[in-house]
Amino acid sequence: MSDSSPAPTARRARVRAPELIGKGGWLNTGGTQYSLADLRGRIVVLDFWTFCCINCLHVLDELRELEEKHRDTVVIVGVHSPKFVHEAEHAAVVDAVERYGVEHPVLDDPELATWKQYAVRAWPTLVVIDPEGYVVAQHAGEGHAHAIERLVTELEAEHEAKGTLRRGDGPYVPPEPEPTVLRFPGKALLLPSGSFLVSDTTRHQVVELAADGESVLRRIGSGARGFADGSAEAAAFNEPQGLALLPDGSVVVADTVNHALRRLDPGTGEVTTLAGTGRQWMQGDATAGPAREVSLSSPWDVAWWEGRVWIAMAGVHQLWAYDPADGTVAVTAGTTNEGLVDGPGGEAWFAQPSGLAATPERLWLADSETSALRWVEPDGSVHTAVGTGLFDFGHRDGDAGQALLQHPLGVTALPDGSVAVSDTYNHALRRYDPASGEVTTLATDLREPSDAVLVGEDIVVVESARHRLTRLRLPEEAVRVAGVAHRTQRAATDVAPGTLRLEVVFQPPAGQKLDTRYGPSTRLLVSATPPELLLRGEGAGTELSRALELDPAVPEGVLHVSAMAASCDDDPANEYPACHVHQQDWGVPVRLAEGAPDRLPLVLAGLDA
Repeated sequence: MSDSSPAPTARRARVRAPELIGKGGWLNTGGTQYSLADLRGRIVVLDFWTFCCINCLHVLDELRELEEKHRDTVVIVGVHSPKFVHEAEHAAVVDAVERYGVEHPVLDDPELATWKQYAVRAWPTLVVIDPEGYVVAQHAGEGHAHAIERLVTELEAEHEAKGTLRRGDGPYVPPEPEPTVLRFPGKALLLPSGSFLVSDTTRHQVVELAADGESVLRRIGSGARGFADGSAEAAAFNEPQGLALLPDGSVVVADTVNHALRRLDPGTGEVTTLAGTGRQWMQGDATAGPAREVSLSSPWDVAWWEGRVWIAMAGVHQLWAYDPADGTVAVTAGTTNEGLVDGPGGEAWFAQPSGLAATPERLWLADSETSALRWVEPDGSVHTAVGTGLFDFGHRDGDAGQALLQHPLGVTALPDGSVAVSDTYNHALRRYDPASGEVTTLATDLREPSDAVLVGEDIVVVESARHRLTRLRLPEEAVRVAGVAHRTQRAATDVAPGTLRLEVVFQPPAGQKLDTRYGPSTRLLVSATPPELLLRGEGAGTELSRALELDPAVPEGVLHVSAMAASCDDDPANEYPACHVHQQDWGVPVRLAEGAPDRLPLVLAGLDA
């Protein structure tokens, strides 16, 4: 459908956009506070995100090209909408904006005021507002940049013709760079020489520090965001994180935003690529095969265990492994569904695994979005030591069954068989002892610790938000902290008990249609926590709407909904149409209430009529 006239205005649904309000104010604007009226004449894309969420980080990267290409007509505004208590701290949002290279204005909305005004239900959600201040599209999840690009091009032509488009510089003002040795370091590794390798994530480098943990011996990587093999000076990384030492003395780097594993030769500084294509894995892609031919998704940490490099694949909530013997990668555990489910590897659910530590008996992992400490047995089965689910977190010591963490990113095996957990959003180092089943606190007043390494009787912590390594003596007696429990402050949705109509709204982007060449192009997967909440309607299917039966005897819970839709260019003359996959996982807290709505709409793309 090619139509260069501004006729789409008559067809396109429009809703007046609510005002942008946030108690934390505006970042990346040089101190100026904005209203929607100040942005009139521009195409505004609101990106509802929170910095813990890997899907939100994917969308930040997806939007970079759009941002650059349409800089004089489009203003992207990140609306920061916290899940965890720590994410409501203004200083933490300031850190995250720099950490992830956000180059547009950000509204800090710690009380979710704008989130509620726009009836958002998922991280991430993108909302497009036209130059006259009307909402014209909403998209949840990843993979929508191409659709927004088409819509932006259409809106530019339409409002240029109407005289309502205003071109020019946007409100973005970059912050002043800070002169620190490291900038938001992610993970660290002790080399046999006694020096440290540290992933200097925001500067896109791997840095070797002397045994003092401060003096720079060398930097590996150009420092520019990129994907290039070569010498220490020529190689390029993109927000590297995890590091693992292999038996041959080489180091594997989890090159997170390049969706790749890189090999670093500590002797020469030479960098090569072991695994990944540089593209992000999407539903339908291969899950095993030659390592350089299979796409990965935000590998966050790596560990050598059982003769393979295990990968915490944060982007798809799975564990994978790279086998250096035959140069292949394969999924080892996880289904891509997000949640906390134990059992055989092929049936387990994870939620953004972000830290790994290997012992002969177990592979420990920090499962960040469920605030959990979990482990894998040599037989591949998955178990949980601490943690209960996606929405429960806090800082509570004691018996592991009731202990709480808050978005941990790292785990370190200790000599006595216990493990130290980098409890990132609690700014603490915690300890779990499998022998006693107890959780204790080793240290507090750290700033977003993301990893730790043992050095003799000391433990060296990566204090990510203080941009440094901090050496602590392992205490014989752990500190005790008064227990604090939290739930995500996001309000539950009231729904009617009994039959609930679940509808995932999906409208293909302009010029595209559902791709039905090889069968159904949509997929819907539904489950619940607790499982008893759903009497009927769980499981997989191809229709995007479904009747659910909710048990009136279960007053509240969480509906887990995963939706996928594939759309392709609608041009019969094109033998090879461009196709795109749109996907999103929702965890919707619900409360059963008589008289509440019996329909639950979730917008994947479009507007809910």
